[in-house]
Amino acid sequence: MKKLVVISLVSLILFSCSTRTGHLTGVLGRQVYYPEIPLGMVYIPSGSYTMGQNDQDVPFLHQTRAKTVSVQSFYMDQTEITNNEYRQFVYWVRDSIAREKVYEMLEEDDDAERYINYEKEYFDEGALEWVEYDASDRFQNREVFNLNWDRYLDYNDREIVPILADMYYPQPQRFYKRKEIDTRKLKFRYYWIDLVEAARRGDVHVIPDGYDNQGNRMNNDHRELRTPEHPFTEEPQGLDMDMGYFNKLGQNNAMRGHENRQRFVIDEVINVYPDTLCWVRDFTYSFHDPMTNMYFWHPAYDNYPVVGVTWVQAKAFNVWRTQLLNSWLESMGEIYVNDFRLPTESEWERASRGDLALSAYPWGGPYIRNSSGCFLGNFKPMRGRYFEDGGFHTVKAYSYNPNGWGLYCMAGNVAEWCETAYDESMYEFSHDLNSDYRYNAMDWDPPAMKRKVIRGGSWKDIGYYLQNATRTYEYQDTAKSYVGFRSVATHLGRGGKDFSNEGGEELKQDIQLR
Repeated sequence: MKKLVVISLVSLILFSCSTRTGHLTGVLGRQVYYPEIPLGMVYIPSGSYTMGQNDQDVPFLHQTRAKTVSVQSFYMDQTEITNNEYRQFVYWVRDSIAREKVYEMLEEDDDAERYINYEKEYFDEGALEWVEYDASDRFQNREVFNLNWDRYLDYNDREIVPILADMYYPQPQRFYKRKEIDTRKLKFRYYWIDLVEAARRGDVHVIPDGYDNQGNRMNNDHRELRTPEHPFTEEPQGLDMDMGYFNKLGQNNAMRGHENRQRFVIDEVINVYPDTLCWVRDFTYSFHDPMTNMYFWHPAYDNYPVVGVTWVQAKAFNVWRTQLLNSWLESMGEIYVNDFRLPTESEWERASRGDLALSAYPWGGPYIRNSSGCFLGNFKPMRGRYFEDGGFHTVKAYSYNPNGWGLYCMAGNVAEWCETAYDESMYEFSHDLNSDYRYNAMDWDPPAMKRKVIRGGSWKDIGYYLQNATRTYEYQDTAKSYVGFRSVATHLGRGGKDFSNEGGEELKQDIQLR
């Protein structure tokens, strides 16, 4: 009897712990997501507004016809990306190259497994101490494609200096024998997914008998062979795989998929160092040598917006920034968030208007001065009295008053790259839902196809370019002393105005939380 009671109790406990109910419950145990605003960003809720000029456009320009658009919620940097923020990207590329060279040198050493290296580590009290560790740690990290960033890399270490020698300018190219990093070698390899290409469907590719999925002919031993009639070893680009299934009635569910993801997973390599010579190149018969020599690296300009960055470099920065955050989230047991990227033109204008309807400038308008007669942005006032607004060239990224969303310098200081490709008639054909137009220009495309939208005006522009709706462009492969950028990331969730009601296990309907 006791055994029967014990068995009954155990069965009751096991039954009560079971998650099976026979009803539709969804996957239980899923992590509850509470969104967080990324550091240095502000939250822009979903909304609709009238995009384009609210006043008479420049005669015969016909490029900013008013149009009602709706934009989903997103985060935007409170300021333009500064020199010091972009420098973190440059230093990361520099340090990753250096660490890679150390790994390669150790891998070439036959006795690397027994190699004992002494490395300096900094402690909280500021003292230097010699710490012994086995090089096998490096190999374990290398196997999982992870550079050990927790170990301090001393560029003056006598054992490391010879390994990193080719990272510096060679002796004949040095200025006053200064040992400086060769910035031409600071190249960043990154990847991005061409979702437009991934969404495109082509002809179904039927693999002939005797060939593998890559189109390679197989012999009886299932080894790859290349024949004159079938010489390719990779799957032809642009073809689809038929993933459908025919039932007995002859019906096909018509599923389609790509045979080779390499078709739309794009890898690139780009030099990340800003073009500091843009200050000299942009202005003829004008003295800008001090800005060229000092602007990017000197601490005096740390909080000034970075310039001399091309549209492609700005995109690479956002890929790196995304991986930096998502890698940290993964290490903390958290889940990924949306990628950082450049704002679309409609997002930028939504953010610039600061939730003010029909406003000419980020602060409202219609005037470019406040009631005390002070200028409200950094631009070219009064026919060239550049310092009348408080800034000669650029100013610190958090200068002047923020707009209604808390964004600084949406008008003036530096113009800002947008993701959107520039076309005069874009307002005519673009959708009213997250309005955008993209074109991945090739090297052989004419210059007109390489135009990308820039917004906000800059320190060298007249007041017209500071208006919320003014559109202009620069070429994606050019770097200018008056063009910078800021990042955005799409919000995960409903996107209402009250951020405290975003995410979590909401009991009310989303529509009730407007």
